[in-house]
Amino acid sequence: MLKSSRLSSLAESSSVKFGTSGLRGLVSEMTPELCFAYTSAFIQSIAKDATEVVIGHDLRPSSPAITAACISAIEYSGKTPVYCGVLPTPALAYFALSISAPAIVITGSHIPFDRNGIKFYRAQGEITKDDELAMQSAHVDVPEPIALSALPAVDDRARQAYLKRYTEFFGENALAGSRVLFYEHSSAARGILNQVLTELGCEVISVGRTDEFVPIDTEAVRIDDIEQAKRWASEYEFDGIFSTDGDADRPLLGDEKGEWFRGDVVGVLCAHFLGAESVVAPVSCNSVLELSQYFKQTQRTRIGSPYVIEGMQSLARAKGSGVVVGYEANGGFLLGSEIHQQGSTLQPLPTRDAILPMLSLLVMARKQKCALSALRDQLPARYTYSNRLQNIDPDVSKKLLVELEGFEYLLRKVVPLEDSVERMDKTDGLRLYFSNGEIVHFRPSGNAPELRCYCESESEQRSEYLCESSLQRLASLV
Repeated sequence: MLKSSRLSSLAESSSVKFGTSGLRGLVSEMTPELCFAYTSAFIQSIAKDATEVVIGHDLRPSSPAITAACISAIEYSGKTPVYCGVLPTPALAYFALSISAPAIVITGSHIPFDRNGIKFYRAQGEITKDDELAMQSAHVDVPEPIALSALPAVDDRARQAYLKRYTEFFGENALAGSRVLFYEHSSAARGILNQVLTELGCEVISVGRTDEFVPIDTEAVRIDDIEQAKRWASEYEFDGIFSTDGDADRPLLGDEKGEWFRGDVVGVLCAHFLGAESVVAPVSCNSVLELSQYFKQTQRTRIGSPYVIEGMQSLARAKGSGVVVGYEANGGFLLGSEIHQQGSTLQPLPTRDAILPMLSLLVMARKQKCALSALRDQLPARYTYSNRLQNIDPDVSKKLLVELEGFEYLLRKVVPLEDSVERMDKTDGLRLYFSNGEIVHFRPSGNAPELRCYCESESEQRSEYLCESSLQRLASLV
């Protein structure tokens, strides 16, 4: 028996929606029927000419069952699933690009384990916002009941391709003599990153592996992880700490002192190391991008990898753009051009990646014969601190930001600053530039019921104070 319907009608009563990067929702609502329907819409709207579809997932407890439903839809469409098992999202995307096949990745990235998501990739890379609209308009057939089979044997080609990507570019023994502490937790990279580091000659100390999913958010690092990194630094001797979010497309990099890098600082340093001339970043990223004066041109976008990719593509079409890269405040790094260094070539990967920026900074520090912390010290003194209010309905957040924009007395009640607002940027959320040079940015999350706050100042303590005080005051108004 078949149930035929427009996808938007099937999804109407569900929390499962497209956000800034992919489909997200409560696990309880990501039923086999809904996951089958979204996969069918993807194949029908975007991947109808493909013969194979690459698919893999993260280590969330709900991911294998969702993967099985997606595979059922792939097979129902007459196409062959290429099941690559548990791998970083960028590893799956890179392999799919290399064989010109569409891909599906089951992951909720950094959000809590009671939620999950699905990312869809064209044969050429991430889907666009227009692609999402096309999927939602598609008419799909969903069999009742859906036949779910055990997951097939793992195709190892994606893992091998991703491993080769970095070992060949950086070269044998590029990290010989280095010592890295790898905080594994439940990262999808915990197998392959260990192997990459080892093959580059690095000594790896693995800690923190767990079978329970840990929702690491690289934009709002948990107090537990901040304190734990300090303890590791006192217990072990290392050059840096490597970790990632759940699907390993966002780096969590710590220095030899156990202090975590901000993702947008990692982005600037990685872009500089790779010789980028044109850089695209969301409006929420630290202004050190422009203040560093490392790059010929920079461009700011809305928050989300589709907008960064669109900006990269626009710059790449322009004459004289040179090497084009992008990054986000979470540290995810996107490579839009070939990189040529010391006889090796790194192929483009226009989707967020965690491993490239972490390896780049460690190699950069070795070449300069300095500690990782010294790389940060080379940049202008601009610090960003971010956090969020959780369990806030997105509509409530949006309404509150409209009120903040329109009523100065309310803004003064929320932001602990007496200085005047020189300008407002509404590219994504509400970003306030104050006359003393400080920045306060409020934005509803596109992936979860959260209201985020980013604050920038000339000291870490000051930016943290601005952020936490503003969120505390905001919470009283919600």
